Amino acid sequence: MYSFMNDYSEGAHPKVLELLIKSNLEQNTGYGEDTHTIRAKESIKKLLLKEKADIHFIPGGTQTNLLVISSFLRPFEAVIAADTGHINVHETGAIEATGHKVITVPNKDGKVTPKDILEAVRFHSDEHMVKTAMVYLSDSTELGTVYTKEELYKIRQVCNREGLLLFLDGARLGSALASEENDLELSDIAELTDVFYIGGTKNGALLGEALVIVKEELKANFRYLIKQRGALMAKGFVAGIQFEALFSDGLFFELGEHANEMAGRIRDTLKALKVEFLAPPVSNQLFPILPDEFLEELKEEFAFSVQKKMENDKSAVRFVTSWATTPESVEALCGFLNQKLKR
Repeated sequence: MYSFMNDYSEGAHPKVLELLIKSNLEQNTGYGEDTHTIRAKESIKKLLLKEKADIHFIPGGTQTNLLVISSFLRPFEAVIAADTGHINVHETGAIEATGHKVITVPNKDGKVTPKDILEAVRFHSDEHMVKTAMVYLSDSTELGTVYTKEELYKIRQVCNREGLLLFLDGARLGSALASEENDLELSDIAELTDVFYIGGTKNGALLGEALVIVKEELKANFRYLIKQRGALMAKGFVAGIQFEALFSDGLFFELGEHANEMAGRIRDTLKALKVEFLAPPVSNQLFPILPDEFLEELKEEFAFSVQKKMENDKSAVRFVTSWATTPESVEALCGFLNQKLKR
């Protein structure tokens, strides 16, 4: 059975493993102060055009989100997110468990809009309510859409006017940057956000995310906060080595492009079959709306998830491709779809 369930089913790209094996018997300094981590950070900084950016390697996405939000908000402050946002739906109340409310706004194809941010700010108007202090975005979003430079710029303007921090979750940033709809560079994201992260777990690494702190006022003592939350790894060089490999010779971007190319083949097949989508199919996450009766046959051959029950006995399903998705698996899925759905 071929799996299109997620983009973290496989281990790591061979080039990542090669560098891990090559470095395996080295004696490295611990806690991310080794030469591999330093080289990885320097490679990323060159792309950010932000020499003074602070970069920290954190084991996973949920831990990164929890660290950022709990560290940078005061006890009475809250974060604004789309109702589909990862911190609202898929993190078991991790943010609320730290004492911070997640204020949700209706998503627009997975995105947050300036209008909705302003409405949330205006509604939370005095000390009898939590105070809005941060906006949380994902790129790509939980529905596979991507933010344009103009969209991100407009959100930045609202954040500036209202005194809000802007935090971008980049768990799938590799796919977002490779999207045909994308016009952002890493340097743009570094310029327009206060803090963001570059996802490795879902783009070729065994594990790990590269957290980038841009805003100067947020940098002080952050390693203390990482340690307190249990995220300062003794073998920090393991993450450093992986990101050193990912950001050598453009591998990180190459893997995002591969995931999108595989998804694009499936998208084109579905479009040719006149299948509609829950959200625009522009990255490695696709959400086609398919007949429920067909899903029983589909799940016998392929692994996928059901995103949302729709009208007329249909459901929006989720297909996810990855850096490791093979053309053979995509051809098998496309062939199955053509055979079963052709009118």
